[in-house]
Amino acid sequence: MISKASAQPSPGADTSGDSYLPRHGNGGYRVRHYDLELDYKIGPNRLSASAAITAEATQALSRFTLDFGDFRINRVLVNGKPAKYLRRAHKLQVKPAKSLALGSEFLVEVHYVGNPRPLPGLWGDIGWDELTDGSLVASQPVGAPSWFPCNDHPADKATYRVALTTSSPYLVAVTGNLVSRYTRASTTQWIFERPEPTPTYLMSVQIGRYDDIVLASGGVPQRAAVPPRLRRAFSRDFGRQGQIMDSLQRLFGPYPFGEYVIVVTDDDLDDPIEAQGMSIFGANHVDGRRTHERLVVHELAHQWFGNSLTVADWRHIWLNEGFATYAEWLWSEESGGQSAHVWAKTWHARMKAKPADLRLADPGMARMFDERVYKRGGLLLHALRCTVGDAVFFPLVKAWAMENRHGLVTTAAFVALAERFAGRSLGGFFDAWLDSPALPPLPLA
Repeated sequence: MISKASAQPSPGADTSGDSYLPRHGNGGYRVRHYDLELDYKIGPNRLSASAAITAEATQALSRFTLDFGDFRINRVLVNGKPAKYLRRAHKLQVKPAKSLALGSEFLVEVHYVGNPRPLPGLWGDIGWDELTDGSLVASQPVGAPSWFPCNDHPADKATYRVALTTSSPYLVAVTGNLVSRYTRASTTQWIFERPEPTPTYLMSVQIGRYDDIVLASGGVPQRAAVPPRLRRAFSRDFGRQGQIMDSLQRLFGPYPFGEYVIVVTDDDLDDPIEAQGMSIFGANHVDGRRTHERLVVHELAHQWFGNSLTVADWRHIWLNEGFATYAEWLWSEESGGQSAHVWAKTWHARMKAKPADLRLADPGMARMFDERVYKRGGLLLHALRCTVGDAVFFPLVKAWAMENRHGLVTTAAFVALAERFAGRSLGGFFDAWLDSPALPPLPLA
């Protein structure tokens, strides 16, 4: 049972201290780098792997824990020496041969094998999942341990190297820059590096029979992995991708990663999936009529809000979803569709018809992905724009993205920045929009 109560990590504790998901993530150390060697057989869904985790002890440690799924562990080493370990639920408890001093850097190696599968949770099954022909990883918020041992909390951002070997007919896309690819007989090894600080839930693996397409030329490198049967419809639905990227860069500042990759699976997906430098859509999101272009914008906006700027605690999730929602409305305004104010009025009316029992600043664990978090977050941003004016609002948004690039963010930090740009207190405004369950009236445009 996951407790909603906040907690501070205690020595060697298997808790992150997160106010919503304290059992995901661990105390006592910070991860600096993950080096993953993965060998995956698609038919039997069999993963043989090793993870080398470089971390720093934030307190003296006689033991520590990692979040990890259901795999057979062959051995665990700490600083090259065998360590004792114990499995409890989805925690791997490790006792090194020698205690770790405060501030010391240490290397954990876990060698494991098994059949990766999603982890069950409040939001359904999350993590590594099989497709009809291939695999995908959708880890938000707690699915990363379904394929590698980790400190599964958004505040513990690290760099990555991922080497994945699988059958040669399949294209592999991992959240990172492709640095090399080697084909030997019937298998190919793909090696990716993720140099930017990245939380575990935003690391993803995509495997399928995809065509590799250049999505947009000039500026940010943009590619897509698409099933051959969907290429024609895809070219229409994502035909404005370059313009969308240019628009969001004007609004939010330079794109925060080296490239942007879109994957379209050959299976349907309930919702698109965000990952670091990558967005994943289902075949059902491609129809050749741009029906789902708002989702294209939404997922790209997450590269700034959610990925580069990562919430320090899950209760601040409106900072991810509110900005991505408002980006949809801004793109509509810029591309000749309805104005952001018309969208705001429409959604304000819809939200007003729903129960007034959600506080945006603290929606509760069960409501992290409630539609009201998304739409009320977008409404807050539009109301702020109406309150302070465009001349303050847009520089504020760009500064928020630029000053916190690759960092951690909180609601309090956003409020402070907004007041700095406005040059006055906005306490009444934010109290009404963030802390009151009642939906405030929408200001005039």
